[in-house]
This record gives sequence, structure tokens and C-alpha cells, in this order.
Amino acid sequence: MSGLRGGVDLGGTKIQTVTQDEGDKVVGEARRPTPTTGGPQAVAEEIVETLLEAATAAVVESSSLVGVGVGSPGAVDSGSGVVEAARNLSEWDAPFPLGPTLEAALDTKVVLANDVQVGIEAEFALGAGREFSSLLGVFWGTGVGGGLILDGKPWLGRGAAGEIGHMVVRRGGARCSCGRLGCMEAYAGRAAMEARARKLLKEGERTELFKIMKERDRTRLQSGIWARALKRKDPLAVALIDRAIKALGAGIASAVNLLDVEAVVIGGGLGTRLGAPYVKRIEEAMGPHLFVRERPPAISVAALGDLGGAIGAALLVGRP
Repeated sequence: MSGLRGGVDLGGTKIQTVTQDEGDKVVGEARRPTPTTGGPQAVAEEIVETLLEAATAAVVESSSLVGVGVGSPGAVDSGSGVVEAARNLSEWDAPFPLGPTLEAALDTKVVLANDVQVGIEAEFALGAGREFSSLLGVFWGTGVGGGLILDGKPWLGRGAAGEIGHMVVRRGGARCSCGRLGCMEAYAGRAAMEARARKLLKEGERTELFKIMKERDRTRLQSGIWARALKRKDPLAVALIDRAIKALGAGIASAVNLLDVEAVVIGGGLGTRLGAPYVKRIEEAMGPHLFVRERPPAISVAALGDLGGAIGAALLVGRP
């Protein structure tokens, strides 16, 4: 055994992997797009290739790693390594044994947990949440995920805690990918925003979003495309981001009213790419909805950036 461990952040548009040493230093990393066809098997194969790249960068074989942690969207059964209801991943319609599949391919132990929860645990241990004992993480990306630290410990509920993206912010509102109406994710998730942008484009709205997408040789409106469109003051991009911020403000404030956490950390592809100015706007959007407005939580951008999820996943290895 090398003493190194691997970490995988499985997202709706990208797979980020790291190799980490015993001092939590990243010594290798790799990133690839998440497959849009082929279902869970194709995703598993791409995870393997991306992790092998990170291992090669650290000059180690995957079989020599102490283990590999994986942060996955959807409902994750950590005991069996099965993932289901991963709706932001293409063709993931049934439970899939992601953990056992990866173990067989990588020849080392694989541990799974919810992607956002491991990301916020990394921020709590190593990043923006280090000075707090209670923390709400909101990862704004393809979807909107959440993670919780309460009294210094991860709060998982019965296995599905933290699903802040599926808090209802408007009764009878926009349809979410989960099939329900009015979820925060239906307004703020990047996939939902892209679907609405495509619909409005067909109805005659003008936008540079898809022009930028082609310029960047992308097939989806990734976070960098939104950032470039906002820089160009594209009216549709501005309107959809404004709509998202309004939903995020209402939903996050409602969660704070329930839990009274000390801090909120905003991460995810859009959260980290748009950064502090937009996190400040989310904070302002929360204000009118906070029950104790004179004592708001501290709000900050995730300090570990795009690597946070993979770092948090690596921290799963060796956990009791």
C-alpha cells in the first residue's frame, strides 16, 4: 500500500478525481466530462479512466491506493455501494452497483457517499467551515444539492438529509426533474436553466448562450458559459440567473430558519465559478426571508473550489 487514497467527485457535467497523501495534500488530479449516453456503466468506465489518470499523475497504481472515495449524486447506499435516483446523470433510471463495479476495475476498496455531503465535510475539515460547529452547504451546479454539519458532526438523517434543491419555493411552480412542482432546483439548477433557455430561444428570445457554447466546443451550458454570457450582459442569461438567485435566497433562508446554523457555504460549479459577488447577491436575497434577520449566518464561497468534492470523497477512506 502506498498510503495514498483516491477521491472522485461525480457531477452532472464533469468527473473530477484526485490522489491525496496522508497529510491531505493533493498529489495528482484529473478531470473528464461526464458521459451523456451509455447510462451508469459508461459513467463507471469513465470514472475508472479519470481516477487512473490521477493515480498516474501521482506515480502510483490504483491497486496500491489505500482506497477510493466517491461522492455521487442520487440516493446512495453506502453499505452496498448502490446508487439510484441520480436524475442529473443521463439514463440512470434504475439502481446500479457503482461501488462493486469500481472495486472490480480498480482493484482497491471503494467507499461511496452523497456528493454534496462529502464536499461540505471537506469544507468543514479543511476549508471555509473550519471555524464553525454548524454548517449548511449548498452546491449550485447541474442541480442544487445540500449538506449539513450539526454540532460538529455530519447529519445524514435516514440517508437523504440535505436535499435542499427539492425544497418547494413556489407552490404549483415550475416542474423539477424529480417530477414535482416548485422545487428550488427547477429554478436554480443549471440543467433546468438550460432547458428554459432552450425553450425561450425557440420562442424567439435572443441570447448568446448557445453561441458561446459552440465557441467553447461544448454540448451543454456549463458554468463557464454562463459566466461569459453574464460578462457580456446577455439579457436572457442575466434574467435566468436573477430568477435562480431569488429561488436560492428563499430556499436557503427557509433552511436557516429551521436549523439556525452558524454558516452557509456556497459551492458547486456555478457557485464557485460566479464567486463572491453572486454569493453576496444570494445573501441579499435571503434577507427578507430570514426570521432573525439581525443575526444572519456567515455566508461564503467554498474555499476548496472545484476540487472540494473529490477531496471530501478521499476523506471517506479510512473513516470508521
